[in-house]
Amino acid sequence: MKIAIVYSSVTGNTKELAEVIYRNFLGYSLDVMIYRIEDFSPAYIDRFDVVVVGTYTWGDGEIPKEMRKLYYAFEKLGNKKIISGVFGTGDSFYPKYCGAVDLFRDMLYVRTNLTATLKVELLPQIQDLQRSQMFVDSILKRADKLNNSFKMKDIQYK
Repeated sequence: MKIAIVYSSVTGNTKELAEVIYRNFLGYSLDVMIYRIEDFSPAYIDRFDVVVVGTYTWGDGEIPKEMRKLYYAFEKLGNKKIISGVFGTGDSFYPKYCGAVDLFRDMLYVRTNLTATLKVELLPQIQDLQRSQMFVDSILKRADKLNNSFKMKDIQYK
């Protein structure tokens, strides 16, 4: 199973959460890669079994400019075989808390096999570590159900 985590971060909060999620996936014997959006071509999407998107929110709940190509690529591809998840950080002070996460979630639900969504207030805290592990576990359980060659019980936790 090939997994990509693709994220964008301005303040470093979403990058930190992406790294936490990456370490959670590394706890299993899986082929997982983490990419800053600048280093990931949307043409690569269908090379992965699982694509996890991490985004901050811009302006009034909008998807950041650098994440729009990825959004449109998923929208155009429409591959229900790809398991997806979306996560992000935000400030609940704003009316559309993690609005970009919601926009990605709604589109991924229609275009892919969306499994999980995770929103974190600003910088990940201790309580978010368990939530991020649950996020990863739900993605792996979905992959287990959909892919007979991949079995959760065969994964070795490091």
